[in-house]
Amino acid sequence: MSEASARRKPNDQPALLDTELEHLPPELRWREWMGRVEAVIFAASEPVSREVLARVVGRSCNLDLVIDDIRADLAGRPYELVAVAGGWQHRTKKVFGDVIHAAFGTPTGQGTKELSQSEALVLMCIAYFQPITRGELSSFFGKEVSRDLIGVLRAQDLIASGPRSPQPGAPYTYVTTKIFLSQFGLDTLRELPDFEALEDAGLLSREKLLAGDIMSELVGDQEEPD
Repeated sequence: MSEASARRKPNDQPALLDTELEHLPPELRWREWMGRVEAVIFAASEPVSREVLARVVGRSCNLDLVIDDIRADLAGRPYELVAVAGGWQHRTKKVFGDVIHAAFGTPTGQGTKELSQSEALVLMCIAYFQPITRGELSSFFGKEVSRDLIGVLRAQDLIASGPRSPQPGAPYTYVTTKIFLSQFGLDTLRELPDFEALEDAGLLSREKLLAGDIMSELVGDQEEPD
């Protein structure tokens, strides 16, 4: 136990953080707010929300402008501040992806296995049409979507169970997660790309889809009722 801890009485409360910083001139106050915001984001393992950042800055602080100034400061650095999954996060710039892969064997920020074309296609459909049942996915593709394929997406926390469907039997629906947003660099679902953008990113192949190569991967060896 530290000396400071030993002197603290059991009912002592930690000192309140001075967020207003009225004793500082405006320029120094702004730089302090910038440092606090960046420190909190840097220390977090997940995207940090506006509500969390508001705890460390004053009421007159415009967080959007603070973020803009931090981004400007990082312009020449190999990492940047990105809006993702409803918050902000430090991420290595994509141009350094090959460097990170050479050093560690996996692309930056990714510890999960790469999705197959069929898994990516099902994930895309869930993202665009959620909440959606496995039966509805199967109807969409014209072939049964296997439980194993859904299990892969769930195991990577890319999808989760949504509300029960009003259909007979009340089957579960599936929705995407914040991990999905973070993994694909999206702030909200409104930023979902169109099919052409997914092709450009290498996530989907129109040729394989039209040839039926992806559809054949949708069916598992064993199927169970919902």
